[in-house]
Amino acid sequence: MSGAITKFLVGIGDGTSFAVRVVVEGVRPPYELREVARQIFELGVRSVPLIAAAGFAVGLVLSMHTRASLARFGAEALIPAGLAIALVRETGPLTAGLLLSGRIGAGIGAELGAMKVTEQIDALEAVAVDSFRYLVVTRVVACVIALPLLTTVMNFMGMLGGFTAETAITGVGFQAYFQQAFFPIQFSDIIPSTLKTTVFGFIIATVACYLGINTSRGTEGVGQASTRSVVTASMLLIAANVLLVRVIFFFFPE
Repeated sequence: MSGAITKFLVGIGDGTSFAVRVVVEGVRPPYELREVARQIFELGVRSVPLIAAAGFAVGLVLSMHTRASLARFGAEALIPAGLAIALVRETGPLTAGLLLSGRIGAGIGAELGAMKVTEQIDALEAVAVDSFRYLVVTRVVACVIALPLLTTVMNFMGMLGGFTAETAITGVGFQAYFQQAFFPIQFSDIIPSTLKTTVFGFIIATVACYLGINTSRGTEGVGQASTRSVVTASMLLIAANVLLVRVIFFFFPE
């Protein structure tokens, strides 16, 4: 039992040191801009179809459930505003983060794990390439940039899904629906909740890179790194979301 606790604490310490090193190396030149751009395309642009489809479905379902609840009180007119507030403040960022922890976290963990067990990382070091900066920092920076943009896509597609549900039931027009939806929304609702996804991106990429870089035991280790990346990143993301919500309420009180 004590050995497991010691191993757990050592893992936390190593992971924290790894994250600090990512921050330090990330702000220190030279910058691998071409590789960062490639990773933004691979991790961000290629995730747009998943995020768009999920956002549309979430908005569609939320709108139908909200209508079923508000119809009891004759408050159907509040459906667009309620959906917009729910999506922008919490549902959009958290759902996007969890979806991307699955897609991006698993991909990075498996990719770096495979490179580790096939000694490709050692080959990069042999030709004087800083593997940490080239493989880890670029992916973390790309995720930090991509997550807020993908969250915006999620929010928009969620609102579009809500509009589709409402117009199918009531025939409300596009302009009227979105005017009602965004009337109560302020910048203090949009900016903090979107910016907190940069923390989500940092967590997802850092955890996946750490577990991928430290992969062992061949192909079995690659599979474990991929799975552990998703599970660990998702748990940390949920915990971080709770803390960030409290921070947002402190700086942006109702």
